[in-house]
Order: sequence, then structure tokens, then C-alpha cells
Amino acid sequence: MNDNISGWNTWLAVFDDWNDVSISEVHGLMTGLMTACNAPDEAVWAKVFEELSFAPLPDEALTLLAEEAEDIVFQLKDKDDAYAYMPLVPDDEHDLYERVMALKQWANGFMTGFGITDCSLSAEENEMLSDLAKIGAIRLEDDEDFEGGEESYLYIYEFARMVPVSFATRKRKPVKEIALIAGLAIDAKTTKELQAEGKLPKPMPPVVDVMNQNRPS
Repeated sequence: MNDNISGWNTWLAVFDDWNDVSISEVHGLMTGLMTACNAPDEAVWAKVFEELSFAPLPDEALTLLAEEAEDIVFQLKDKDDAYAYMPLVPDDEHDLYERVMALKQWANGFMTGFGITDCSLSAEENEMLSDLAKIGAIRLEDDEDFEGGEESYLYIYEFARMVPVSFATRKRKPVKEIALIAGLAIDAKTTKELQAEGKLPKPMPPVVDVMNQNRPS
């Protein structure tokens, strides 16, 4: 599947001005969350990314994320459609190194996304996550050949692709119920905003910083 059909080029364009993490990692995070939760609206997605300490997403990126999440949930709920799920990685026109790194990033994103759902794991799921973590831990220099070449890449790609299919059998819950944002209203103000309005005291500077200011090197 080429980059236009897979959505790779669309994601690149929409996330062009946002680079906290790669689009593959964002897609993995979204997928991990959607294996256990219902697709949230744009406001909830914005809150999720805020609580994960990411920079605010552009409006177009939030729209794409909300739309793609709905599609992923719909796809993973259907046993037949679920097997057609694909991680967001570049097509085989790209160097093997780039594809391996994108899959590594997707794997790390998935583990983050599923991790914040607070779901319990079966023994089989725990083993799959352990293996996925090995993909997320791949280290490869840009001038280094990936051991096993294309054949090994296709093997780990197929494994990673089937993880969401296996994880998506559980009953889903609203994203607003996960511990990350539970109890926080979507329009709740951040600590910094409340401090700026004088409704909360501003924090004292760290003792080390004060000492450094008084005793410059």
C-alpha cells in the first residue's frame, strides 16, 4: 500500500507544524487507546495530549485524530475488518531503516496509549506486550543494516499489526473515565492559567535555582 492510500502523506501534512513525536507514534498511541476505549471528540483528545505533556495539537490534527479514532474503533470491533488494520508506517518505497524506525515508534506509541487505559492484561496479552516492547527497543544507526533485512521487518510488522486485533476484544469505556483525566472537566483550567488569574499562589522557585542565582559561577 502506498503512502497516499495508507494516509501517511495526509498525516505528514496535517502534523507538519507539530513534532513532539512522530506521526507513527501518535497513530500507535491512538490505536492503543482505542483498543479499550470509545472514540472521543476533539476536546477530549486535546485533554489527553495535554495531560501527556505534549504541545497543543493543531486544529486539523485534532480533527484527523478524532476521525481516524472513530474509524479504528469501528474497524477493530468487526472480526473480519480488524484483520485489515495497519500501523501507520511509510511504504516500501522508503528505506528499510525509515520503516523500521517508524514501526519502533508506533510500538512505543501503542504501549503508551494502551498503558493509560488502566486495563488488566491476560497472560497472553502480557506476553504480546513484552514482545512489542522489544520492537520498541530496537536500536539502529542510519548507516546500519537491519538484521534479517526485509524478511525480518515483514515478520515484526505482521506481529505488531495483529496486536491491536488481539487487544480489541475487551469492553470499551469512555476516555474521560481513564485515570489520566478522570475527574477533570474538559474545559477545566490548567494550574498555570489559575495562577495567572490569581486564583492559585505561584510556586516558589526551586531552592537550587535560588542558590545558583545568588552564587553565580
